[in-house]
Amino acid sequence: MDRAQLADFLRTRREALQPEDVGLPRGQRRRTGGLRREEVAALSGMSADYYGRIEQQRGPVPSEQMLAALARGLHLSLDERDHLFRLGGHPAPQRILREDHIGPGMMRIFDRLADTPAMVISRLGETLAQTRPAAALVGDERRYSGLDRYTVYRWFTDPESRLIYPVEDHPTHSRVFTSQLREVYAVAPGGRAGEIVDALLKVSPEFAEVWAAHEVGVTHLDRKRFVHPELGELELYCQTLLDPDQSQVLLVFTAVPGSPSHEKLQLLAAVGD
Repeated sequence: MDRAQLADFLRTRREALQPEDVGLPRGQRRRTGGLRREEVAALSGMSADYYGRIEQQRGPVPSEQMLAALARGLHLSLDERDHLFRLGGHPAPQRILREDHIGPGMMRIFDRLADTPAMVISRLGETLAQTRPAAALVGDERRYSGLDRYTVYRWFTDPESRLIYPVEDHPTHSRVFTSQLREVYAVAPGGRAGEIVDALLKVSPEFAEVWAAHEVGVTHLDRKRFVHPELGELELYCQTLLDPDQSQVLLVFTAVPGSPSHEKLQLLAAVGD
């Protein structure tokens, strides 16, 4: 445990937070910025005396539970939380991803894209959020349940899921989806990725063949072609924003201004109504 560094780190994080950041009133008698020690203690569910002794480099080694409480009270990022644990003499906690939870930063960006085809997907290809134009482009992908929630599973088990792409592009999509699944499977073969692999090996000879090729790092091109039942083919560019803490990706689809695909994008909202 590095008492001096721990105390200094807590002090700097406390002073960097404003009362408004944690839902506290500023009050008229506050002379300096940042939170007071007793406010951090209350937010962390501990006594002001206990917290004060840590900042003063006194007292016992904080337990993992106390450090976790401080991380929550100070609204630390995952990297900051891990650093706090190491300073406190404990290994950093294992990062467990919640596949169904969209981080607040990602959600703020997504909320500003209401008039644009945009989607938030998990590392396993589960659609967690869609704008209305995105649902009009590829269908409502949040309506599924069970393994059907995952794009790769639907791709190899439901022929209708392939209708949104030109037939000649299907082999590429098969390789990309399988490569993405293998990447997650390599990290956690006993988790949901393993369940998907086992299920697909039983029902899809095509998946078994692609899986056996052991391809890794296969990715989509920035430009993708879609087939819409009413608007026909659209050629769109896909920009991505990765949230490394949650391993989620925000996909935003755009078209070259003035192109036929751009004109069709403007019609998506009307088609989807």
